[in-house]
Amino acid sequence: MIGFETIGNATVICHDRVPVLCTDPWVTGSAYFGSWTHKFELPPDQLRSIESCPYVWFSHGHPDHLNPDSLPRFKGRTILLPDHYGGRIARDLGSQGFTVKILENKKWYPLSEKISILCLSDYNQDAILLINLNGRLLLNMNDATNRDWMGFIRSVTSQFEKTFLLRLVNHGDADMINLFDEQGRRAVPPFLKSVPLGAKVQAKLAATGCRYYVPFSTFHVYQRTDSIWANEYVVFDPKEFSEGFKGSPDQILPANVRYDCETDAYEEIGSQALPLTPKPPEAFGDNWSDQLEKEDKELARRYFTSIESLRRSIDFIRLVVGGEETVIEISKRGFKSGITFEVPRNSLVAALRWEIFDDLLIGNFMKTTLHNIKSLYPDFTPYVAKYADNGRAKTDAELKAYWREYRRRNPLAMFKHELSMKTTQRLRNYILADGRLIRLAYAAYKRVS
Repeated sequence: MIGFETIGNATVICHDRVPVLCTDPWVTGSAYFGSWTHKFELPPDQLRSIESCPYVWFSHGHPDHLNPDSLPRFKGRTILLPDHYGGRIARDLGSQGFTVKILENKKWYPLSEKISILCLSDYNQDAILLINLNGRLLLNMNDATNRDWMGFIRSVTSQFEKTFLLRLVNHGDADMINLFDEQGRRAVPPFLKSVPLGAKVQAKLAATGCRYYVPFSTFHVYQRTDSIWANEYVVFDPKEFSEGFKGSPDQILPANVRYDCETDAYEEIGSQALPLTPKPPEAFGDNWSDQLEKEDKELARRYFTSIESLRRSIDFIRLVVGGEETVIEISKRGFKSGITFEVPRNSLVAALRWEIFDDLLIGNFMKTTLHNIKSLYPDFTPYVAKYADNGRAKTDAELKAYWREYRRRNPLAMFKHELSMKTTQRLRNYILADGRLIRLAYAAYKRVS
């Protein structure tokens, strides 16, 4: 076959008579300290194809994409990586004996007679892969957002007749939504599930210039008993991708699909939904009664105080572990604004030691309370999880160099994007401050849909 298959969470397998390329292969194990597991089984044929690919592309470091349990299967392959500033993934994999190739931005690389790829790395330490497969274009955005490359992407998609968008579209659970108010009541963001997925799909197709949508980077469920509550916001039924979609029904392909790029025929891959077996946090080394040791508290203090940008917006970080409080002073303004994280010791210490704090946020078993702060965005999550942990930019000087490099790579688009993001964030904070605006917006949507 000359074509592609999508399977698992965020894996596309590209064939040119034989398997050539696979992306983000999470094929075994769990993710986010055991919180996430697979929604669908991985059929043997597709698993063999994945393990036969000479090229493996990883978009970013989240464990549902670059999975530590799955990674050993790909020793001896050529690991293709985006040109992420800081080079953390490339350096780590290289030190483990993997063969790594960095893909320059906006450059086409031939992998076979019928397959060539182009990679775009973004400032959020994620990436997009454009795949020319026998004259059809696959736009693999995994869970990257529409950052600074959209103008370039549209210029490429406009050159192809058949264009496929492979991208996360969901209700918002793939981020920290385990929020609580200061009275200890769960405060899930009110906009979750407010817009049908089909409407989101339609907007993404319009933004990218793609014709077809393939459900992608969405197929996980929560299995820990302390995060299983979040399954209310998981996409269980692929029919949801059609709800609110105003285009032609054939524009949305099956979630697990085999597509022939010679005949343009496709079929759904028979992949059964896996039974969900809830597992206690102890199965993953977490006991909510364990308390921090003295050296753990010092590790936490060093971790948070080393990120200088936090001092401009946050006064303190409060950790509640095993019922014991540890307060870390970030700035000298007094304890007016801050964040409380209530979390098991084992996963917290691992996240701090390995510098993967985003894994705690996305796992949605850690409880988060904001104090005089409207959101973890834009002042906490990007600076901690993206720029510091992954981009290795912790000090103000390192952060300036970080931004200088991304502006150099794409100057005009970055200027427009940053201006747009500032306006969007102001509007988002205004809306989040008044839940009535969210309800009114949804009511207006329902009237016109």
